[in-house]
Amino acid sequence: MLTKSNTSKATQRQRRVQRKVDADDRAAPKSKSKGAMQAGAREYPEPPFPKQHHRKPGHESEIRPAPLYDAPFWTGSGKLDGKVALITGGDSGIGRAVAVLFAREGADVAVVYLSEDKDAETTGRAVEAEGRRFLALRGDVGKRAFCRKAVEATVKRFGRLDVLVNNAAFQVHSTDFADLTEEHFDTTLKTNLYGYFHMAQAAVAHMEPGSAIVNTGSITGIDGSKELIDYSMTKGGIHAFTRALSGNLIGKGIRVNAVAPGPVWTPLNPSEKQAKDVSQFGAEVPMKRPAQPEEIAPAYVFLASPQCSSYITGEILPVIGGY
Repeated sequence: MLTKSNTSKATQRQRRVQRKVDADDRAAPKSKSKGAMQAGAREYPEPPFPKQHHRKPGHESEIRPAPLYDAPFWTGSGKLDGKVALITGGDSGIGRAVAVLFAREGADVAVVYLSEDKDAETTGRAVEAEGRRFLALRGDVGKRAFCRKAVEATVKRFGRLDVLVNNAAFQVHSTDFADLTEEHFDTTLKTNLYGYFHMAQAAVAHMEPGSAIVNTGSITGIDGSKELIDYSMTKGGIHAFTRALSGNLIGKGIRVNAVAPGPVWTPLNPSEKQAKDVSQFGAEVPMKRPAQPEEIAPAYVFLASPQCSSYITGEILPVIGGY
């Protein structure tokens, strides 16, 4: 049992520590607002961006500054040699960056896109510049028949299918929950959930042991977003789908994982937010800027490559700028 003397000493010790910290706080210079964190191989754009608002589905060629996708510092090392990958939403944004790195790692690439022909052509040139074959497939992933045709076309062209990246997405905010229409809700679910389900079901029929499915989730599927209720709902569903499907496909030797990005500078957000909000996109995260697509793509290489992640399935990998 402590005596009064002992407790008095403990109290004095606590107060000495407190006085030291108080003095340090008073003496410390007032912190200045620091810029965005730059820890990559090159410096990345940070807010404020030019005010802009683009029509859906958004065209990467119109975004300013242009998203960075080519990862010039990335040296391929054969992580996907001889593989064939099918990437939905592969014409722009994260999908384009993934297509480029997959090609650099030795994969032939097919991309699915909705209607952005010029963006798809740019992606195709980038893939072919890496010495790999490319196939562009235009259509709506919300339609089951198209998903089956896309998979069949990929297998017919390249002879196999080893990696499916489910990445296509629809996102538009709704500030007031009462304003979220059935058409809006239905469009989000058809693209973000039905599309993933249909593509995965079609792809699995052609996949051999050692293949992989990588889904694009989101920080909104973990934390939710009050103005993106429908989108958050689908992204949470994608995370659950990833975990459930991974268990179902273990016996077939097919791994299923997801990447859950935070804010990324792609056509998705400048076509979703108002111009003034686009200007400050990504400023709220600890790194004080959005990711560029080329900063997210390595996570997909990691999860797609059997050299890197053969013992990983059913995982959600957040890449969220320090949240």
